[in-house]
Formats: sequence, structure tokens, C-alpha cells
Amino acid sequence: MNIAVVGTGYVGLVSGTCFAETGNNVICVDIDLDKVTKLSNGEITIYEPGLEVLFKRNLKEGRLSFTTSLEDGIKDAQIIFLALPTPPGEDGSADLKYVLGVAHDLGKILTDYKVIVDKSTVPVGTADKVKAAIAQHIKCDFDVVSNPEFLREGVAVDDFMKPDRVVIGTSSERAKKVMNELYAPFVRQGNPIIFMDEKSAELTKYAANSFLAVKISFMNEISRLCELLGADVDMVRKGIGTDDRIGKRFLFSGIGYGGSCFPKDVHALVMSSEEVNYNFEILKAVMHVNEEQKVFLMPKIAKHFGNDLKGKHFALWGLAFKPNTDDIREAPSLYMIDALLKAGATVTAFDPEAMKKVKEVLGDTITYADKMYDALHGADALIIATEWNEFRTPDFNKISFLLKQKAIFDGRNLFENSIMHDLGYHYESVGRQPVN
Repeated sequence: MNIAVVGTGYVGLVSGTCFAETGNNVICVDIDLDKVTKLSNGEITIYEPGLEVLFKRNLKEGRLSFTTSLEDGIKDAQIIFLALPTPPGEDGSADLKYVLGVAHDLGKILTDYKVIVDKSTVPVGTADKVKAAIAQHIKCDFDVVSNPEFLREGVAVDDFMKPDRVVIGTSSERAKKVMNELYAPFVRQGNPIIFMDEKSAELTKYAANSFLAVKISFMNEISRLCELLGADVDMVRKGIGTDDRIGKRFLFSGIGYGGSCFPKDVHALVMSSEEVNYNFEILKAVMHVNEEQKVFLMPKIAKHFGNDLKGKHFALWGLAFKPNTDDIREAPSLYMIDALLKAGATVTAFDPEAMKKVKEVLGDTITYADKMYDALHGADALIIATEWNEFRTPDFNKISFLLKQKAIFDGRNLFENSIMHDLGYHYESVGRQPVN
């Protein structure tokens, strides 16, 4: 099939590359000439494990190409995916200016039947708005479909190539047939393609992300209670996670969720609810808990240093909101850094992938280490904000030699309390009792 993908951000580039991997001809469109030039020359613009191999292979085979011309990109396409940003507005609602702007442009240049697919995460009713925007200018037939993505950063290629399910919102039998043909190679093992109306598909994406955010914030609240009651959140997690009504995933406590999806989608669903005069109290509580959780370690750190952090220097391992990505949007590390700097402390940070993006935001307000152990030189303590695998089994002898004192504040519960006690560390984590 001939496919156009409008937008070469995270969703657009992963989607376009994976569609090309199954033999489709894919043209990706973006207004950013510098980005299109880099991609056309084989320089990938995002970090995602496993993507570069597929990207370069399909670029070489000619199945994947890039252009700044919307008209050239969609001319021969049977399906046009809109993978455009929907940033939160000042009130937290999703801003549709990019999606609707392209919809108007499409209406002016389409000459034959196309299936236009909303791949971006968009509020309920967006498909109708896109349809109306195109219809203002067009005379030929077209269909607008909602096809929300469920990609997890760090494992997005696997998620796309082997989806748990594919959700497609359409009321058109013609579009349904096209979309079923497109996705058939991805569900050969029997996972479902779920067809529904457009509004239900749009709400499904927000509902899924918001429910996962609820699980995370619930466990973070449980972790706080564990500390007050003398319980261990890891034991509680195992005790409830083996209940198949609950499941094991998204029950790990820590210093909050971040990224491009959960914070934005939860807020957007709250705003959509308010537009129809519904007060979504659970999600408002989730947002409140998550904001507090991002700086949950600060009182522990302050107490250890006599409530005076002026002149103290901290090593910070982890800047990305999660491992295996360079995404720092709403990352807890940024909130931690802000709190430390406001308290008069200094910070040296290390992250395997995200330091370039943090430099673009924070500049020289902190320092950056080329290697994980380099960040420890002269630090009063180590703070862990992201659970990269290389942090899980460090050289504790080297850590104790480089730190001024053996103190670790672990926002991701990477190490066992008993082991840290035996090694002589002052070690504090989330929802667990320190060993005295």
C-alpha cells in the first residue's frame, strides 16, 4: 500500500518506519527542512531502541522517504496518517491547531478518495472536526478514521510490530476494509483489531493512559502509607499484583510518572470532562499526587543534611522520564533539580541518552558528566531518578570512594535495603523501611 505520514515526531517516525517494514511504500511529510534533510540522509532524529536498524534498512530499500511537500507526499497515498503534535494549551486541553491546519490543507489538494487517519492523541470529537475542515474545500469522497497509538517509549518498535490490539474508529465500511488490510500483517498471531465508532476510539486512548496513571499514583500513595505504618511497598505490590483482577504491571512505586502521554492525556481528559460539566475527581487527585511525588525525596534529603542544603553538591543518575528513551517531558528529575537548586545545592547529572535535551532546557545551571561514575566526584550524596539498567548493579566500592559520604537516595527502588545496610550506606528509597 502507499501511505503518507504527516509529522515525523516520535509517533510519526515509528509508525512510518514500521509500516515500511511490512512492505508498504511510505512517504513522511514534515515542514522542518533540517529534520527532513537529516532523515533523508539516514540520520535518525529520535532515540528508540531497535528503530535505527529498521529505519536504515527501509530507507536503503526505497520503501521509506521524506519530503517537506504535503502535496507530493500524499499524491499517490491511499491512506494519510496525521501524526501531529497536540500540545496542552494554557488550560491543559489539547491544542488542535496543527491537526486542523493540515486538515484544511488536505481539503484544498485532495483529488481522489483517501482514508485520513488521526494517529495523534486527540480529544473526543476531533474526527468530526477534521472531517468538517476537509469538507470545506473538497469535492471528492474521503473518510476520517481514528486510530490511536499505544506505543511505550523504549519498546515502541515491539509495540507497533506486535500490538496487543489495534483500535480503529470508523463508521465507514470502505475505510474499515482498507484499515483491516493495512493492519493484517501486524496481528497474525491473533491479537484483535477492534473496530468501533470514532468517538469511542478517541476516548479509548485517554481512558487507557489515565487508568495506568491511576495505578501508578495509587501505588505511590500506598508507598507513603507503608513508610508511616512500617510496611514494605514491594511486599504489598507482590501481594496485590498476583491478583489477576489487578495485574502486575504499573504497580512499582517511585517518584512519579512523566513523559509525553500520561501527564498530557490525564489533564486533557479532565478538561474534556469539564467541557460537559463533569467533575472527574479521581483524575484530579491523580494529578495532585503525581506532582507531589516528583519531589518526594526532598524532605528525606533535607532531613539527612540537617535541613540545610546550601553548599551541598549532589550527583544525579537519570534525567529521562523513564529508561530507554531520551524524552525529558515532565521528567521527575527536572523537578528534583529545580528543588535542589532553589535550596542552594549544586548538581552534576548523568544520563545515557537525555543529557543533550536537558542542556537545551537547563543550560549550565547544572554540570554534566560523560560517565556515570564521573558524576560522583566530590558529591555529598547520590540521587537516582531513572531506572536505567546500568544503574542496577553498580560498583559500590567505587561509589563509596568517590562520594564524600556513603549516602544514596533512590527514587526507583533499585537496590535491596538489607544489602545497602550491610555495605554501610545511608540508603533511603520509596515506601520501604530503612534497615537500622
